[in-house]
Amino acid sequence: MSQNDAAIASNIQVSELYWSLVAKADKKFSKLRDLPYYEHHRYDTYFYKVFKVYTQLWKFQQENRQKLVEAGLKRWEIGDIASRIGQLYFGQYMRTSQASYLSEAYIFYEAVLTREYFKDGIFQDLNLANKQLRFLARFLTVCLVLNRREMVRQLVNQLKMLVAESKRAFPENDFKEWKRVIRDLTKFLKVDTAFMNIWPLRYSVVLDLDPDCLPRVACIKRNLKLRGAILCSYHPNEVKFSELTTDNFRMLQCLEWEPSGSFYQSSEIPSAGSTRINHYSHEITDHTLPQNPRKALLYHPSTTHLIAVLATMCEELPVDGILLIYISASGSGVHTSISPSHIGNVGDTENVSDTIRSDTVTTLPSCSACDTLTSSLDYSGGLNLGPGANGGFNTIDPSDLLPFTRRPLFLIIDSDNSKAFQAINRAEKGEPVAILLSPALSFPLHGAIDPPLPGGSQFTSFLTVPLQAFVILLGFSGSDIQTENLNKAQKILSSSLNKWGETLASADTIHPVWAQVLGDPFLRRLLLRFIFCRAVFALYAPTSGKKEYLPECSPSLPDAFLPTTPSSIATVLQIADIFGAATMFNIRERIVLPDEQFSSP
Repeated sequence: MSQNDAAIASNIQVSELYWSLVAKADKKFSKLRDLPYYEHHRYDTYFYKVFKVYTQLWKFQQENRQKLVEAGLKRWEIGDIASRIGQLYFGQYMRTSQASYLSEAYIFYEAVLTREYFKDGIFQDLNLANKQLRFLARFLTVCLVLNRREMVRQLVNQLKMLVAESKRAFPENDFKEWKRVIRDLTKFLKVDTAFMNIWPLRYSVVLDLDPDCLPRVACIKRNLKLRGAILCSYHPNEVKFSELTTDNFRMLQCLEWEPSGSFYQSSEIPSAGSTRINHYSHEITDHTLPQNPRKALLYHPSTTHLIAVLATMCEELPVDGILLIYISASGSGVHTSISPSHIGNVGDTENVSDTIRSDTVTTLPSCSACDTLTSSLDYSGGLNLGPGANGGFNTIDPSDLLPFTRRPLFLIIDSDNSKAFQAINRAEKGEPVAILLSPALSFPLHGAIDPPLPGGSQFTSFLTVPLQAFVILLGFSGSDIQTENLNKAQKILSSSLNKWGETLASADTIHPVWAQVLGDPFLRRLLLRFIFCRAVFALYAPTSGKKEYLPECSPSLPDAFLPTTPSSIATVLQIADIFGAATMFNIRERIVLPDEQFSSP
């Protein structure tokens, strides 16, 4: 046998082994891809088995690149492997919520992009064009979650150009699906602006109170930690990209830690000869931070699917854990207002101003004023998780959640029918539930004539980006506000929230349901932002005193956190003053001077 024949035989042998590895990897990848994102303990082992096969495949093609190319291996096939590895990492992030997997997904996707693996022959092969389009869409999702705004803009431009050029190259295909993707993405980015991301939505140990410095809770029998969250959203015609709605997107980030800059700077793109993929079990997590709570993101789920996810996550919940359930959806029941009730009979600006005075604190409404605001409303039914034509198959009722109240739950309902879930209170099967409920109606934006773009709920915005939500409520956009004023307002808000947190932790009248979650930084921050949200909604002049515009919580918080207390009023007034908008709130006199609010007693 000649030397040339031997080389050909060797190449054939290498090629056959390579394609057998590809077939094995494809089979395992397909099986893992079809597995649900919840039940992560059950599938962790299988994930590493799949990853081991891709490790072997990646290493084999690196060591035998020349022989494989001579045997007919195309450049896009190498990119396909790297793209699959990125998919594996992102899928594991979705199952575990650990930032290391999300970062690795970005690294491999960026490597595929910069090396242009799919470029050659893309306009001669429709299948290859679609591969590139799907790759860009997946990479966009990763960049959005990571808040890589520059890369998002770059990818959007590439996606638009590729769709236009592909339509010219393949005129028999209209690429209607990809045009819709671009349209959805454009709407999403109009809502998720740089202004909404001026500060990290994630919990930052630099900007937020350090978890080690949280005030000790006086009346506490146990200290629960957020170990899992179910985020579910569905509204007709809502702004979303793929199945990532704006509400779920913001809440997802709000329940994660903001990694330090050094964490992402240490992540390098694997070079052509890199063996980084071989160290698939090597974690690159930021060890200065705790792990993120696990999250299950659900869009348009059936009732049975939501209940299955809920049952699984309750089953896997640790002894010291609490599960957050967030549902943003429209109501499935009928609820009508008989007549607007008011806080302490203060239905107009005159009455509210007369009631709230510095020398008449003792005449402020009692706690029951906020707790009984829905007495004249008739709420029934539950929430629609899909089109109404499917009837009960896509609805979730309060009674559906009751069996799971045997475990600690933190429930956030953002809906026009949220008050229906008050029925859970005192009907629990073992554990009292912490409940935050949105107003029945959204606020009219100041100066707005047309309804705003359906870019997420006001209530969810106040829980995730409170200052930006406040500014938007006033009718301003990000370009209207000077950065200096935003920083001043953020400083006041942060100081107020921390002060409220200290007061709440030391209160001897706080309900155990709230006391047991104050040691968790995520849940504590949500609760404090709820207090600010309720104060803003109660004092906003156009709707002040109208029950349908007020959020509620159950159990009740101590009276010191009512919207009409001097501390609440002073915080809202100070922030409104910065933007020249104090007249938009139902406050006639300054009951607390700005310099006095945080002074020592």
